Amino acid sequence: MILLEALDFSPIKPDVGLFLWTSIIFLLFWFIVGKFAFGPIKDALKKRQTDIQDALDQAEKAKEEMANLQAENDKILAQAREERSAILREAKETKDGIIKEARDNAKTEANKILTSAKLEIDNQKKAAITEVKNMTGQMAVTIAEKVLRSDLSESAKQDALVGKLMDELNLN
Repeated sequence: MILLEALDFSPIKPDVGLFLWTSIIFLLFWFIVGKFAFGPIKDALKKRQTDIQDALDQAEKAKEEMANLQAENDKILAQAREERSAILREAKETKDGIIKEARDNAKTEANKILTSAKLEIDNQKKAAITEVKNMTGQMAVTIAEKVLRSDLSESAKQDALVGKLMDELNLN
């Protein structure tokens, strides 16, 4: 009989008792799984969703901070370039000023040396001329002495010499 019932069994045409017990067991299983499995799974999924959202929010916040830092870095870099340009400009102006001052000082010093040299040359020239005049005068006196010693004996020669010297003095 059981064998006949087993042979008579068809899943397409279930028996009412089998349907009832299957439904009760399924509902009991569904209740137990819902109580002990679905709740923790649901909580875990909710926690995971919250963690993912927090991570996305933190990533967005980090992205904004990076953008702010990049903008700040660009600003600092532009400021550093501007300061570098100002320092280079100031250094060039200082260099040009020092070169100009050195040129002016060199010109002034050269003019002083040139003026001093001209004065020294003029002084040396005057001293040389004075010395030449003195030597010439001494030679003239010496020559005149010798000439006068030799010519003093004759009065006609003496008068001719004096006249000749007078004429020469008037020309100079």
